[in-house]
Amino acid sequence: MKTSVWFVLTPPVLMLDYAGPAEVMRMAVESGAPFELHHCAPLSPVTTSIGMSLTGLEPLPARLPPHSLVIVVGTTEIPARGASRPFEAVTHWLETVPTVDTRIASICAGAVLLARAGRLAGRRCTTHYDLVDLLRSAEPTARVQDNCLFVDDGDVLTSAGITAGIDLALYLIEHYAGPRLAADIARRQVVYQRRAGQDVQLSPWLAHRNHMHPAVHRVQDAISNDPARTWTIAELADIAHVSARHLSRLFLEHTGVTVLAYQQSLRVARAQQLLENSDLMVEQVAEASGFASARDFRRVWRRYHDTPPRQATARGRGHQSG
Repeated sequence: MKTSVWFVLTPPVLMLDYAGPAEVMRMAVESGAPFELHHCAPLSPVTTSIGMSLTGLEPLPARLPPHSLVIVVGTTEIPARGASRPFEAVTHWLETVPTVDTRIASICAGAVLLARAGRLAGRRCTTHYDLVDLLRSAEPTARVQDNCLFVDDGDVLTSAGITAGIDLALYLIEHYAGPRLAADIARRQVVYQRRAGQDVQLSPWLAHRNHMHPAVHRVQDAISNDPARTWTIAELADIAHVSARHLSRLFLEHTGVTVLAYQQSLRVARAQQLLENSDLMVEQVAEASGFASARDFRRVWRRYHDTPPRQATARGRGHQSG
């Protein structure tokens, strides 16, 4: 089932707050992400920060499909309460239309609209550093974080300004469509490493991608597409069209890790996904993730986790919650 995604625009729209995340989502749909994209506003056309106007926008919907995702885009002006009909229309819509199964996200000044709609009461949130004090005054009970790019507080997510909206969009794609697709979109946008807020760890599928060497990216693509495979340096060197020795040097130089360490990190990530989302035993997970044995798996696992693998299993979570 597709997730209905609604970009909510309020004039004057900060164009990069809108265009960046919207392009990320469009590319994700093009690559098979289960999204149905909508772009809506309280009026049309909508003025933008660069002096142009946006037309063809849908009106704010009277109802949202189940489990929708609403993304409230930032603006360059924040009028006082009651001073702008479009602001009041969006605020009222945010107060009344999203339901308990709606996920809401904001970019930059969009957080102020959420605050005025009562959506940030008691919640952890963030916004552009220039707007932190305004956000705190708009919702005194909010726990405003002023030193991170975005905050995930469950069904409400908020981000800082401009390019942080792209970081948030990639994070949402990872949540809905998986880390591999998010990594692919990041590479297509030449955002090889998804930045993360202080409370969100960098996905292993996106790590070590903050470089521009095409041969190394080809090797990383091959490994990430099949981390359980026993790749030899010679096979990977053929993919990179360089010698085995040269590949080892290039990989370490541009990623900061060895080929083996990179593959092991993805195997551990794959194992964690299986442990959390299946009923497989640790031995079965080790084999499915490409480890020679459960003992070898546990040894490598300890490099990345403080707790043993069994605590990550779906069965273990059930015992812990019982």
